[in-house]
Amino acid sequence: MTNTHTAAAGTPSLAVPPLLAALDPADRVLIAGAGGGFDVYAGLPLAIALWARGKQVHLANLSFTELELLERDAWTGPEVAEVTADTRGPDDYFPERTLARWLAANGRPATVFAFPTVGVQPLRAAYRHLAERLRLDAIVLVDGGTDILLRGDEAGLGTPVEDITSLAAVAGLDLPVKLVTCLGFGIDAYHGVVHTQVLENLAALERDGGYLGALSIPGQSREAELYRAAVADAQAATPARPSIVNGQIAAATRGAFGDVRFTHRTGGSALFVNPLMAVYFTVELDRLAARCLYLDRIEHTHNMREVALRIEEFRYDVTPRVSRAFPH
Repeated sequence: MTNTHTAAAGTPSLAVPPLLAALDPADRVLIAGAGGGFDVYAGLPLAIALWARGKQVHLANLSFTELELLERDAWTGPEVAEVTADTRGPDDYFPERTLARWLAANGRPATVFAFPTVGVQPLRAAYRHLAERLRLDAIVLVDGGTDILLRGDEAGLGTPVEDITSLAAVAGLDLPVKLVTCLGFGIDAYHGVVHTQVLENLAALERDGGYLGALSIPGQSREAELYRAAVADAQAATPARPSIVNGQIAAATRGAFGDVRFTHRTGGSALFVNPLMAVYFTVELDRLAARCLYLDRIEHTHNMREVALRIEEFRYDVTPRVSRAFPH
């Protein structure tokens, strides 16, 4: 595992957000959804901002789509499918193609690379293939939620299998810039994440020099407007399985608050949409990976079942940190 320091050169300053400063030297950036589903959408505001700065930005996603249904010519490398607006595949659920079609309709680069749900070793090979093919000098893993920031001894880990597989895969690559950014603070409470422990982890990363701060998406910005349009388009294209995560984030960017309803999928749950959901929390990927207590256990996995089993075994042996509620 490399430990490339990706903070901006020179003294950090309020004048330039550290997330953008860290990416400033990079010309070719891959923004990849780490946790599957619609996670790549959470990277769209950042991609739009980087396109405006003249960067060559590519999008990718760990996919929950039945990629085995794709035609052979869609596969461009080991465990990598190149999805465009014209890619044939499932009609009811295909977030990568839905995004590609929206991008094409809005004059943006309209390819979204898709990775199947595999273990660390094949996923790393897929990322390495893309890094070489696209001549990348930066990868940003994006999590819709914050459970990728958990090290393993928290009260609850949320849904870590896909996120941590992506983290471990990219940690094994040698690139100048590797970051993790999270959008949707608080969303993972539904899956048992205690967010005071997320903040505790961010504080520890700050002490390690690996925390690149929080960056709010202005609700009236072009990035927010286009993001909301893309999320609405995805909800219309996938009415049976719209993204609960991105739906809440999009609502937060327009100033919604509290129990906001936008899909029947949240029936019976009390949502808490709030401004913190529209904030990117960013860390250096290698420093985050170094803090994960079970990353070595999943290093040699080849499928997600192995990853899930290794995490379950680890949790059986660990004593979780005592959680506490927000004091105010």
